[in-house]
Amino acid sequence: MEVKIGVQYAPRELVIESAQTPTEVEKIVTDAIASDSGVLALQDEKGRRVIVPVSKVAYVEIAEAAPRAVGFTAR
Repeated sequence: MEVKIGVQYAPRELVIESAQTPTEVEKIVTDAIASDSGVLALQDEKGRRVIVPVSKVAYVEIAEAAPRAVGFTAR
């Protein structure tokens, strides 16, 4: 699954490939916004952690990862 995080004043968004379900990621994001800790922490499928201050999060987009086509394909 792919998670895109828009950060204020950053020219590019953070893109994370996660093994978690969309429901799990949504719960983590909403809990981070509601909590007093002030950080959003997610882990990608390779075990790396991304920590973003909640005050700087502009948006979070949660989407199923689409398989990428390899080679020449006819559409």
